[in-house]
This record gives sequence, C-alpha cells and structure tokens, in this order.
Amino acid sequence: MVGLAQVALNSAPVVGGVLLAAAAGQFRGPDYRDLIRQDMDLLERLAPEDTTRRAELQRTIEARIDDLVDAADRSRALRRAALSYQGNWRDLVMLLCSALFTIVWWNVNHSRDNWLPTFVVLILLCIVTAVYAFRGVLRMGRSVLRRQRGRDGRDDS
Repeated sequence: MVGLAQVALNSAPVVGGVLLAAAAGQFRGPDYRDLIRQDMDLLERLAPEDTTRRAELQRTIEARIDDLVDAADRSRALRRAALSYQGNWRDLVMLLCSALFTIVWWNVNHSRDNWLPTFVVLILLCIVTAVYAFRGVLRMGRSVLRRQRGRDGRDDS
C-alpha cells in the first residue's frame, strides 16, 4: 500500500497540470449582455437634463456593443478554423517528438518519484498524437486519390 500511496503523491504535478488545463477551459469572460442591460437601466434612471453623463454612458454602452460584436466575429473565425483543420506535417513531427521523449524517459532512473505518472502521461500523449497523425495521413491519402481520379478522367464516386 505504501507504493500506491507514493505513486499517488508523486503524481501531484501531473494531476495539477490537468486541473489547471480544466480550469483554463472553464474560464469565462465578462457577460457583456448583462453589463449592457445594467448600463441601459442606469441610462433610463438618469435625469434627462444630465446630458454629459447620459452621453458618456451612451458612449460606453456603444463601446460594449462593439466589443460584443468583435468577440462574436473572433469566436466564429476561430471555430471555422478549428473545424477546417485537416492535419499536416506538424502532427507527424509531434508524434515523433512525443515518442522520442517517451523513449528518453524510459531510460531515466525508474526510482524517481514522478517516473511512473509521467511515463503514463507520455504514453497517452503518444496515443493522442498518433490518432491525429493517422487521421491526417488518411485525409492526405484520400485527397491524393481524388486528384488522381480527376486527372485520369475516372470518377468512381
């Protein structure tokens, strides 16, 4: 049982990294719609004769609306880029690097406290990068076959 407790204790850096990544994925920016709603409510409550404050508040509301539109455009562009990703040579390089680092880590002294958790994470990283690299190679092969069929004048699809 002491060995299992030691492995759990020594895997803390890996688990901390996973938790940090999960927390970063859950981070939300300010809710612009709610802020705009609050500012418009405040604008309605201001006295009509207080024109300078009303103008400044209206300007900040318009700036927040512009920020909201810009954020939606950026989000749409990022989503389009992520969905259109087809894989490329960098996936193969990442697979090669992760495999080589795993081999190097295998040759590190196994009695190190964090050896096993790091080795498991490296194996998982190799599997994930292999899936991406294999997917990219398959897509590239299909693309080459389509071009080859188009050049030969055959269209079997």
